[in-house]
Amino acid sequence: MGFQTAIRTCLGKYLTFSGRASRPEYWWFFLFVLLSNVVAGLVDMAMFGQAGVTEADGSASVTAYARQPVQGLVGLALFLPHLAAAFRRMHDTGRSGWYALLPTLLGLGALVVLVFGIGAASHFHGGTMDRLLTGATLLILLPTLLVLLISPLLVLWWLTRPSQPGANQYGPNPREVTQ
Repeated sequence: MGFQTAIRTCLGKYLTFSGRASRPEYWWFFLFVLLSNVVAGLVDMAMFGQAGVTEADGSASVTAYARQPVQGLVGLALFLPHLAAAFRRMHDTGRSGWYALLPTLLGLGALVVLVFGIGAASHFHGGTMDRLLTGATLLILLPTLLVLLISPLLVLWWLTRPSQPGANQYGPNPREVTQ
């Protein structure tokens, strides 16, 4: 599968999370998403300038609004087809597509533990219970953060694995199906 075919296939299956996607299909589409974001960033920079503007006295001012509307729109438009392609790619290796969201889900879980753990501890205003809840939160959070650092590498490794030969529970092997 070539670059243009992969783009047509993935955009044609915009919301198709079932089935399988071959390695070339996913990685060519990934390259398209990456290049689209780079081009959109360059368009944004040409149209809206740089994010930080240096004042005459040498200080930099920071604005509270986004100066990347084109890149934001491109990212929004390509988010779902890219996620769908990642789900299908995971299916092609014999794994659930939900594994593609593993780093995101772990990050949300770590945030929830941090917010609720520290938030609950703050109600005790420095007492023994405060230290106990803060310690328990950190005890849970530190291994979660370690896994959070490793999980994107694991997902990347899974996305690079060869197709599972023959049909699997997600459908026939895309390399063995005649178009």
